[in-house]
Amino acid sequence: MAENLFSYGTLQKEKVQIALFGRILQGTRDVLEGYELSPVEIEDESFLAKGEEKYQSTLVPTKNAADHVEGTVFELFEAELLLADRYEPENYKRIRVALRSGKDAWIYVAAESVVGDQRSVSSV
Repeated sequence: MAENLFSYGTLQKEKVQIALFGRILQGTRDVLEGYELSPVEIEDESFLAKGEEKYQSTLVPTKNAADHVEGTVFELFEAELLLADRYEPENYKRIRVALRSGKDAWIYVAAESVVGDQRSVSSV
């Protein structure tokens, strides 16, 4: 079954897609409303060993519809979504949101920014 994943960062990079999924993903531009980007320090050594930067951006809910983040929504197979789970830093969680287009999609956020009313995957 296909799943939507909204990417606002490294998963939009073709080199990351090829290394992770063995293919370049086809996606469409979309917008996540009620969130903003905030810097976060990554301490997960396995993530940093992949050549990623120590400082990344994470999504933070603001509850303000005027705040928004642009990105790309990709359709992944369930097995690919699990690969993405293992790719993300250990302190990131996957939660489901609604995008401006009306699509439901998963996003990754730093665990400390997750609020209680969102459906999440407990261990990414």
